Amino acid sequence: MLYIFTGNGKGKTTAALGSALRAVGEGKRVLMIQFIKGPWKSGEDFLATSLEPHFKLLKMGKGFVGILGDTLPRAEHEEAARSALAFAKDEAESGRWDLLILDELNNALQLELIAQDTALEMIEAIRSKIEHLIITGRDALPELMARADLVTEMRDVKHPYEQGVKAKRGLEY
Repeated sequence: MLYIFTGNGKGKTTAALGSALRAVGEGKRVLMIQFIKGPWKSGEDFLATSLEPHFKLLKMGKGFVGILGDTLPRAEHEEAARSALAFAKDEAESGRWDLLILDELNNALQLELIAQDTALEMIEAIRSKIEHLIITGRDALPELMARADLVTEMRDVKHPYEQGVKAKRGLEY
C-alpha cells in the first residue's frame, strides 16, 4: 500500500510517525528516511534510538535547501537526495522492513533534487518490495497521488506562526 501525506498544513511527518508507532506496537519493523531534514535535531531523533531495532530513523538530507542559512552547493543536496532514494530501494529489497517512510520526498521532488521520472520508477520498484510505503511532504506530484492507495492532504486553517509564534520543540519538531 502506498500512502501519501501532503499539503501545506502541519502534520505530515507527525502522521507518518503515528503510523510508525502503531506498526512497531504490532511487532512490525519500520525504517524512516528523511530527505530534507539534515543536522537539526527534533523530537523523533531522540525517541528513535529507544525503539531500535524495530524503528530506525536516518537523516539523509543535507538540511533545508536554499533557506534558513543553507550555504551548501545545490549539487550536494541533489546527491544526498539521489543517494537516499537509492538506499531506500536497497533497504526495501532487503526484506528487513515492513513499513518504509520516505519523509519529505515530495519536497525533494518539487525542488527537483531528483529527476521525477527516475523517482517515480524507483518508487514503483520500492513499492513492489515492501508491504507499506508512506511518502510525506508538500506538493505531492499528481502522478504520484494517482498511483497511491491513500492520499491525505493537510490544510492550513490557522497557525500560530501567522501571529509570530515560533515552532515549539517537542510538538512541531
